[in-house]
Amino acid sequence: MAKHKITRVVKIQLKAGEAGPATVGKDLGPLGINLMDFCRRYNAATEAQRGFVVPAEVTVYEDRSFDLVTKMPTTASLLRRAAGLDGGSPRPGHHTAATISREQLREVARTKLPDLNTTDLDQAEKIIAGTARSMGLQIKD
Repeated sequence: MAKHKITRVVKIQLKAGEAGPATVGKDLGPLGINLMDFCRRYNAATEAQRGFVVPAEVTVYEDRSFDLVTKMPTTASLLRRAAGLDGGSPRPGHHTAATISREQLREVARTKLPDLNTTDLDQAEKIIAGTARSMGLQIKD
């Protein structure tokens, strides 16, 4: 079987299970792929992760076919779910949006570990804690 020539690789972040042609049209429309087919495949792949923002990597080939690879939900959306928030603080460092426990932080780090550049859970916790601070979340022990 002959290899397809890759035209472009696009990284996109969408709400899980809620992709529609209107939301992806400006990013994927110029590439000539079938938007309805993309939306159908993305929604099927992310249906179990509804409520999170899930990044995807779309590899577009010369013949306008494509491959779709979904990643773990974004760290910010995992932290928002753990804290029970809709968004972070408007002024991180000045206003605290919410407080999360060390155990909640560890659970987010455990979930996100495959996508991080470390295999050590303690280091992963430090990475996630940095994101939490930048969102205005306070971590209690």
